[in-house]
Amino acid sequence: MEQLDYNLLFRWFVGLEIDEPVWNHAVFSKNRDRLLNQEVAQQFFTKVKAKAQDLMSDEHFTVDGTLIEAWASHKSFQRKDSDDKPGAGSGASFHGEKRTNDTHESKTDPDARLYKKSAGQEAKLSYLGHVLVENRHGLIAAAMTTQADGTAERDAALLMVDDLQMGRSARLTLGADKAYDTKDFVSTIRELHVTPHVSQNTSNRRSAIDGRTTRHSGYEISLSKRWLVEKPFGWLKQIGPLKKVKLRVLAKVDWLFVFSCAAFNLFRIPKLREQRA
Repeated sequence: MEQLDYNLLFRWFVGLEIDEPVWNHAVFSKNRDRLLNQEVAQQFFTKVKAKAQDLMSDEHFTVDGTLIEAWASHKSFQRKDSDDKPGAGSGASFHGEKRTNDTHESKTDPDARLYKKSAGQEAKLSYLGHVLVENRHGLIAAAMTTQADGTAERDAALLMVDDLQMGRSARLTLGADKAYDTKDFVSTIRELHVTPHVSQNTSNRRSAIDGRTTRHSGYEISLSKRWLVEKPFGWLKQIGPLKKVKLRVLAKVDWLFVFSCAAFNLFRIPKLREQRA
């Protein structure tokens, strides 16, 4: 706040005139806290998406999730009970100790969960960010954050698709990777009047996606568009603030994720309009 009194660059950045008084820091903090909520983030995201409707497909979508590293260390992941014995969850030394989300929690961010997306990766205290992108230009049509667990990606996909399908009569298609190839997910998606274009997982099991879906040419087209969902994840982590968040608890992480997804769309919209001109 002190810089705003004499630094013209700071004044230009926040939109203050040279002779305009600087606001009180307490008022600024209260406004910031008021904006740090999920409802405001979703409203902002919806406004941004409305500006891009002519650039977005309204029938074909792809869904995926990404790991968001929480602002909490492994040493903060301690036993939930109050027994604070050394080597048994105190955080002093956790090597050789079996730690699970059922028995332990982070003392700095209790909403974070110890999780890894695939075998061979290091388990980290994390959240899962989920996006639903349209298949024409890869703009984000829906976004949300959840706690990290084995069913969160599929659960979030169902919630986002259900919200997107509300009020529509036309059937949608939804592309996804092999992690979404489960009987429950595929059957529920079909009940929502959505065609599941999910990659088949046939590793020692039978895929829930059968010939009713794979025989259509649109299935292969949807699979070829799945790479579009990786573009926002790369931007959100390399350009945006989501490689490791600097906020704690699910509500604030979700606020940051949704706002960042809106920023990605704002970044992409002018470039796409320029390409169409």
